[in-house]
Amino acid sequence: MSCEVKEKERAGIINPIFTCQPCGAQYASIGIKDCIGIVHGGQGCVMFVRLLFSQHFKESFELASSSLHEDAAVFGALRRIEEAVDVLLMRYPHIKVVPIITTCSTEIIGDDIDGVVNKLNRGLLKKKFAGREVYLVPIHTPSFTGSMVSGYNIAVKDFVKYFAKKGEPNGKVNLITGWVNPGDVTALKHLLSEMKVDATVLFEIESFDSPLMPEGNTVSHGNTTVEDLTGTANAIGTIALNRYEGGQAAEYLEKKFGVSAVIGPTPIGIRNTDIFLKNLSTMTGKPIPKSLVHERGIAIDAITDVAHMFLADKKVAIYGSADLVIGLAQFCLDMEMKPMLLLLGDDNKSYIKDPRIEELQKNVDYDMEIITNADLWELEDRIKNKGLKLDLILGHSKGRFISIDNNIPMLRVGFPVYDRAGFYRYPIMGYAGAIWLAEAIANTIFTDMEYQKNREWILNVW
Repeated sequence: MSCEVKEKERAGIINPIFTCQPCGAQYASIGIKDCIGIVHGGQGCVMFVRLLFSQHFKESFELASSSLHEDAAVFGALRRIEEAVDVLLMRYPHIKVVPIITTCSTEIIGDDIDGVVNKLNRGLLKKKFAGREVYLVPIHTPSFTGSMVSGYNIAVKDFVKYFAKKGEPNGKVNLITGWVNPGDVTALKHLLSEMKVDATVLFEIESFDSPLMPEGNTVSHGNTTVEDLTGTANAIGTIALNRYEGGQAAEYLEKKFGVSAVIGPTPIGIRNTDIFLKNLSTMTGKPIPKSLVHERGIAIDAITDVAHMFLADKKVAIYGSADLVIGLAQFCLDMEMKPMLLLLGDDNKSYIKDPRIEELQKNVDYDMEIITNADLWELEDRIKNKGLKLDLILGHSKGRFISIDNNIPMLRVGFPVYDRAGFYRYPIMGYAGAIWLAEAIANTIFTDMEYQKNREWILNVW
């Protein structure tokens, strides 16, 4: 028996799991209050990303583009940034934070966005917008390397690096959530509240679930402020829930300002949520209250109701971001399921050294494959051509046709989910997330049983 970790053998990509780095930087930017990012690239670099966000959240988000055309490839396009900043600040008088996000085209032609930011700070901002609080933040996210996950990681670090400033201790904990949904932030803030821990949450995205009001539609945006970002240097410590989605920012704060950092594990399932609360208690000196012990008991009871009788030995494939996939795999193993194939969808070479993967390699007692730099063909090929038998697929909506074509039930998890309603409201983190995941997995299998007209014994019921 083995747990083999290997990179995708093909050079090309067929049906990618992720989109590119600028998408991740844009996702980080919409979590900040009074912030509109300028994506320095073609119009599509914003249009298609906004479409993904709108499909997932069913909301509208504000992002700008420097809107490059063919002449930029020859003559450069820094003037487009200057024009974009000028127009954006005139049109939106409340805007304070303007990240300048590069793309593959502008990185290849070599546009010096750091230089143009310095020029604008000395010129346009002093002359035309004198006295106005404006922060131009350069963020380098070339699309020809990494993925939206690494782009998010880079952007979170760049925002923290730009704003964090040493001052008086604020008694807070920095909680870097990673690429999560509003429902996860709600669940995490509930845990913080029960622990009576004051925290700076990066990022406050609960408001992405925007109301429809009598006065008109609401444009969604996050509520993390400049002051929140500045104060990250004065916290008790930082807990980054995801190693690859905010871990760099936690490490920067530790090295630069001595703010102790704890990275992971992603609090998916009972044991990882237990570790998160223990880390929080150790960092703050506050005890874990009985109310959370009670919630834990409810979650364990909910899992017990479905795990052994209905989920034991069910074979599952999981794809998406590494932190999500590994966390889900650990949770499935705790429910007696068998993750057979894990697809990590970008070119990060450090995955193979991830201690969580090393733990899987030591403890898994059946054949499991972990593919890095993977695409969705790796899943489809194994099902169609290599005899992989599955009872369930866990992943975002891009893999839905593999599920449909091969009659394998699928639970949508991750980003983007656009063929199910309201999934962004439901947490997968914390004890509440453990309940939702366990019951959603069971219900997905139950529903498939009805479609397939299978008898009860399929679900281990005598």
